[in-house]
Amino acid sequence: MMERMAIPLVTEMPDPQFVMSREGFRIATYAWGDEQAPTVLAVHGFASSCRDNWVQTGWVRELLRQGLRVVGIDQRGHGQSEKPHEPTDYTMDALVADIEAVIDTHMIDPVRYLGYSLGARVGWHAAAALPERIERAVLGGIPDGRPLGRLDLTQAREFAASGAEVTDPVTRNYVALAERVAGNDLNALVALAGGMRFGDADPDLGDPPTQPVLFATGSEDRVLEDSRRLAAAVPTGTFLEIPGRHHFNTPGAREFRRAGAEFLAAP
Repeated sequence: MMERMAIPLVTEMPDPQFVMSREGFRIATYAWGDEQAPTVLAVHGFASSCRDNWVQTGWVRELLRQGLRVVGIDQRGHGQSEKPHEPTDYTMDALVADIEAVIDTHMIDPVRYLGYSLGARVGWHAAAALPERIERAVLGGIPDGRPLGRLDLTQAREFAASGAEVTDPVTRNYVALAERVAGNDLNALVALAGGMRFGDADPDLGDPPTQPVLFATGSEDRVLEDSRRLAAAVPTGTFLEIPGRHHFNTPGAREFRRAGAEFLAAP
């Protein structure tokens, strides 16, 4: 029986290890824990980062406590990963290919997947496309319908270029979210929002993931019922509603963290 490592009180951010995407972009990854332990691949949401979504909320520490290894990723356009400015560099196919590149480079096949918001949407597609490589998944705050589709790209581009006033309230909220995390590149995030409108970014309810999947969404999240519908479409899916949480504070909820870590640690 493998001995569990001592878990430090504060989770430190290691130096990034860079994985090359198929186009040659550098994707920052971070690793914690025993290399012999089952590995969780943690993928953050839009305008966030591995540090913001998983380290500062206590998720990495909780997963280590469960005897798991964690490999976190800064998705392209975020954190310390490269930030191209062309929407065509942010298709769902490209984001899923980054996941497979990380699995290949770190040799963590099979892996357990943890994703939130955009990371959960990528996780749906990755789990469906790679059923032999992703053995179970936690998908938090996953919306139905095309992600970031309510963003007014024209206003967002003008704000990024010249600081022009943003009058659309949804777009204003996204801009505020993007500016909340130090180091975010608004031009890259606007390009990502545009790229999500290409191709097959919507989940295919007729061809869902077949692995065990835990869906979790806050009770105050506007995507709650959409998340329920996605969970119901997965034959091995279960759903957890997080009381009193909205889309932006659910990752820090203790109930979500504990239930998700226990689910990922299951044999």
